[in-house]
Amino acid sequence: MDTTGPPQGKPRRRGANRLIKPAIFLAALLPFAFLAWDAAKGDLGANPIEEVEHRTGRWALYFLLITLAVSPIRRLGGWNAVIRLRRMLGLFAFFYATLHVSAFIGLDMFFDWGDIVADVIERPWITIGMLSWLLLVPLAITSTKGWIRRLGGRRWNLLHRLAYVAASGGTIHYYLAVKQDVSRPVLFGAILVLLLGVRIAWRFADAMKAR
Repeated sequence: MDTTGPPQGKPRRRGANRLIKPAIFLAALLPFAFLAWDAAKGDLGANPIEEVEHRTGRWALYFLLITLAVSPIRRLGGWNAVIRLRRMLGLFAFFYATLHVSAFIGLDMFFDWGDIVADVIERPWITIGMLSWLLLVPLAITSTKGWIRRLGGRRWNLLHRLAYVAASGGTIHYYLAVKQDVSRPVLFGAILVLLLGVRIAWRFADAMKAR
């Protein structure tokens, strides 16, 4: 009689995949937790409002780029389960982007809507940043399975390509907003170009195969 039992590889892998999502969810909350902790201790530096804006803006871009990297990771690494993380990662990008915009409106401008509108109109980096955040709003709303069914897969995918536009706008906003060291927004831009180039190359290769 065979006493070795069934192969354990697949069940173990499924169990590990189940743990990945809650682990990444908790990890994605850490930047917010550290920000709140530093704010409670008064450790946000000489300009705490600016520090809040900078941290939340950077993490919005981090999560946008990570979200856009999901498909290449899946295709290159063969890790199909990673696709289940894309919605959550995208919503965290929207979460941090919304915190960033909220810090600008509430902490920086004190809800002075006249000054807010004037800044959006007169300062290009604020105009671009606000438009980039607005592009994320429909993507967050339509991220559910119900919206995928309503829109259909083709239209949903077309709509969610706006994530590249939002990421581009966010990177330009960051580049224009920083006063001295532009190395980080330049790095963000390079990663974004790489991700977009990979997607374009795959589309071209798939089109050639279909001929």
